[in-house]
Amino acid sequence: MLPALEILSHRIIWAFLFFVVIISVRRSWGELLQIIRQEKNLLILMVTASLITINWLVFIWAVNSGQIVEASLGYFINPLVNILLGVLLLKERLVRWQVVSVVLAAIGVGVLTVQVDRFPWIALTLALSFGGYGFLRKTARAESLIGLTVETGLLTPFMLFYLSVVVDTPWGVAPTQGVFTWVLLLGAGIVTGIPLLLFNYGTRMIRYSTVGFLQYLAPTLQLLLGIILYHETFTAVHMISFSFIWLGLILYTISATGVGKARL
Repeated sequence: MLPALEILSHRIIWAFLFFVVIISVRRSWGELLQIIRQEKNLLILMVTASLITINWLVFIWAVNSGQIVEASLGYFINPLVNILLGVLLLKERLVRWQVVSVVLAAIGVGVLTVQVDRFPWIALTLALSFGGYGFLRKTARAESLIGLTVETGLLTPFMLFYLSVVVDTPWGVAPTQGVFTWVLLLGAGIVTGIPLLLFNYGTRMIRYSTVGFLQYLAPTLQLLLGIILYHETFTAVHMISFSFIWLGLILYTISATGVGKARL
């Protein structure tokens, strides 16, 4: 198994090349240069690049070290961070049933947090870093593809230096690991790129608090993977927590489609 930082390096490099191909096909180099020349947007993208690097590195390390359940907890907390940012900083208002749904989800997350037998630094780092990333990307005046190309482009030189100079084996992959490892690393760039493109596009099209609740789908799948494929512990506490979270998600979805219009 490759170290987390080496996997991260490949993930960023191949994602950047993937975005470059799309930019070239779309002939969007002019838009990219325009964003680079705008100091405010470039500064925001530097910060978001740092946040997504922290998020990816901690997540990869958590998966490699067999802590997928706690990693999923981070992404259960993340939607609450998004909703809080949407309400406090973007002045988004929640209808009554949406407030109830947030409280239910918070109870569920709280139950999961108590279940962890130590300070959940992995979960909190993942939640805060991705919450901050999504918020700043929503405020940046950069189209999804352009912004991601700039972010990964800013990071790629550092990743190339790490793989070329710091790591002993060529690009961090030993000859004995074979072609399949290279295929997986290359595929990581594409698998990284497509969801982030859709995420950044979605955050600009819908309310940020709604983005928060939709993000409960991903950690649910992560938790199921941790339990089914990696045989991590799933207790009655997890079941109780899930019940609160999914009840909150159902209420939020119903209210977002027109039910519960009365505002606080």
